[in-house]
Amino acid sequence: MTTTTSTTSATDAYRASRDQLLGLRGEHERAVREFAFPHLGDRWNWGVDWFDAVARGNDRNALTIVEEDEAAASVTFDEMARRSDQVAAMLASLGVGRGDAVVLMLGNQVELWESMLAVIKLGAVVMPTTTAVGPGDLVDRMERGSARAVITNAREVHKFDDVPGDYVRIAVGGSSADGAPNDTSGWADYAAYRSLEVGPAEHPGTGPDDRMLLYFTSGTTSRPKLVEHTQASYPAGHLSTMYWLGLQPGDVHLNISSPGWAKHAWSSFFAPWAAEATIFVYNYVRFDPAALLRVLRTHDVTSLCAPPTVWRMLITSDLSGGAGSLREVIGAGEPLNPEVIAQVERAWGLTIRDGYGQTEMTAAVGNTPGSPVKPGSMGRPLPGCPVVIVDPITNALVSEADSSGAREGEICLDLSKHPVPLMTGYQGDEERNAAAMAGGFYHTGDVASMDADGYITYVGRTDDVFKASDYKISPFELESVLIEHPAVAEAAVVPAPDALRLAVPKAYIALAPGFEPGEEVARSILAHARDKLAPWQRVRRIEFFELPKTISGKIRRVELRGRERDLVASGERPRLEWRDDQFPELRG
Repeated sequence: MTTTTSTTSATDAYRASRDQLLGLRGEHERAVREFAFPHLGDRWNWGVDWFDAVARGNDRNALTIVEEDEAAASVTFDEMARRSDQVAAMLASLGVGRGDAVVLMLGNQVELWESMLAVIKLGAVVMPTTTAVGPGDLVDRMERGSARAVITNAREVHKFDDVPGDYVRIAVGGSSADGAPNDTSGWADYAAYRSLEVGPAEHPGTGPDDRMLLYFTSGTTSRPKLVEHTQASYPAGHLSTMYWLGLQPGDVHLNISSPGWAKHAWSSFFAPWAAEATIFVYNYVRFDPAALLRVLRTHDVTSLCAPPTVWRMLITSDLSGGAGSLREVIGAGEPLNPEVIAQVERAWGLTIRDGYGQTEMTAAVGNTPGSPVKPGSMGRPLPGCPVVIVDPITNALVSEADSSGAREGEICLDLSKHPVPLMTGYQGDEERNAAAMAGGFYHTGDVASMDADGYITYVGRTDDVFKASDYKISPFELESVLIEHPAVAEAAVVPAPDALRLAVPKAYIALAPGFEPGEEVARSILAHARDKLAPWQRVRRIEFFELPKTISGKIRRVELRGRERDLVASGERPRLEWRDDQFPELRG
């Protein structure tokens, strides 16, 4: 078989699977029953075989970036293909080749998308890294990822001063925000690629099983894990994400996410360009709901994917101006509170659709377009994703339903079904790999219940769920109630040791602007929780506290649980802690 025929057949197979899902919009059951991920043969490179195939000669916008002052710039598909060819040629001239890991520590800027495509086209390995990391984290990442090269902004190069290694250094831009020059001696100038005269990038000879991405997890409970993905697991696997998002060719899709984390690759790279949609970026330093709404309407954005924190802020602004051209609204990152969904539905007539996945895989569960949405549920398993509910103790499939008709256990993927979207494993960590893949399942570490219709409702992390008075407590359920109180910006519920009940639910509270910690606010929050929760779920203690987070913004409950143990050992009572037995009307 010739190279051209091989490439064409892989491209055609990818397109056929993509088009199959596009044609099954609104038919979830049929999509799950009929869809199959594409067979890509022995030779496949998403950058060359898919992106270039749809981009050459295509003058539609591949990427639009709107800055905080609302200045806008766009790059067409054809321009993006040519620019990434130039970057690939520059990297190759500096010695970067197939299999080499390249750290991309960039913000939401054109160079990020150019570089990702360029690295993929070389057959090298993309290692996205958030600009929030410090020098210590960089040493760890560079060592564990065996980085061969780094591309970062000139203002970030100082972070690598104490990062040892013989790696290629490439700097974007030369001056800081105030115009002062940055010291980039020893760093190649990224802008030099723009003068290169090059033809289309040649196929690097990669296959579907060759590694293509290395992602660090957020490290909510332990040291960040290094996740390895292939030329198939994310590029082909994210067809399931495309289906969940509801993307169509020609759409304008805005995903609010920071580069360096997997959700950015999900929804700001693979899924939109698989659908031949425009990736839309709104760059802001400080979030302004009114400004976001204005930008959405001005630029005819058709789909918006945002984390719950953004949706919670949006509903506090004026939604009466309408949804503009929005057709799809999606929540991601953590489960959405049902009240937020209800408010958007009342204002815009659009239902926010939740979903679920991990860095280790693509979207695996979701409320898809046209499907009924059950309040609180993340939706149903997506096409091609063999999601099962497993008993975390026995490692057996949960077959018996409880009194409500639901089956509860750990969300897993059935490895016997060879899930395409799943990582190859944690690089350099065989112990974690063995635990994650034990017993024929990939273990997500997330507990959920599945009802008779296949809808899955999140309960919590296996490490976070706890017992109080012999009742199982899902922190997420309690936190969802707490954040409905106007004084609560964020909440994290953990077990607090208790002599009578063994443990009681305690909520660490971050207050909303305008509220100060004190007895009356504590009384109001505890009363609100008492009114909204079942007696056995009752929040018994609250403490106003700055919540510990990972650099990706996820709450580290493991630190809060440890703090509770330390408080018991020391006999200390925190100054800003209040308990329900301090208020006579809340006792019992």
